[in-house]
Amino acid sequence: MSDQDLQPTAESAAGEPERLQKVLAKAGLGSRRVCEEMIADGRVTVNGVVAQLGQRADGAREVIAVDGIPVPGREGLAYYLVNKPVGVICTASDPQGRPTVTALVPAEPRVYPVGRLDISSEGLIVLTNDGDLAYKLTHPSFGVMKEYVVEVEGTLSRDELGRLRRGVLLDDGMTAPAKVSSLGPGSARVTIHEGRNRQVRRMCEAVGHPVRRLVRTRIGPVSAPDLASAEWRHLSAGEIRLLWEAASSPGPARKRPRRLTARSARSGT
Repeated sequence: MSDQDLQPTAESAAGEPERLQKVLAKAGLGSRRVCEEMIADGRVTVNGVVAQLGQRADGAREVIAVDGIPVPGREGLAYYLVNKPVGVICTASDPQGRPTVTALVPAEPRVYPVGRLDISSEGLIVLTNDGDLAYKLTHPSFGVMKEYVVEVEGTLSRDELGRLRRGVLLDDGMTAPAKVSSLGPGSARVTIHEGRNRQVRRMCEAVGHPVRRLVRTRIGPVSAPDLASAEWRHLSAGEIRLLWEAASSPGPARKRPRRLTARSARSGT
């Protein structure tokens, strides 16, 4: 990483308050004219109060939101996207001394992984110290979609792909419907919103095809096909807002399917 790469998304120190439309435009929300219209329409708040045209604000210290979604830029917040390799665990520290995903990013400010990828899996994970966003991205009630590419043992039949799409019975209940497409005889793209522990692996095992390789390729609207294994980058202000929007907009059915036993599944009750 270069020195330029180490620069945070927002300025490290707050400057003088600026006109609000300029703050919004710098955050990538549109031209100043478009941002003025947002303010005039009452869509913008500063510290929870509806903003007025001509108002000044400090984007690094004040909480600015559009349509209830925070505008990135508050001082001290960091947002990283990491391409986690196999063998790295998704914790801040490990008593066994195994490599951790937090060691791949700058030590300050301290950030934490949002959700988990098991040690045998690889791919994208967000690290941040924004607790509000982390909660929304991980809590199943918000239904943020995550996409995986899997390579399995054997060949997935059309019927087995259909079972994955409709939901399969695991030891903690039926999975919700998933988006599944074949990428070849032994590989598939799987998109889910539940995020149970090792869910995609267990789904594939349930239809008779243990996973050989699992890669997370997308979190909500964010992907990074050019990000090399073990590399990281800052999430852009636009990507952070898209993640907020994904966690705030109506998603898949919020009600979790009732827990089923193997006996009730066989009986159809």
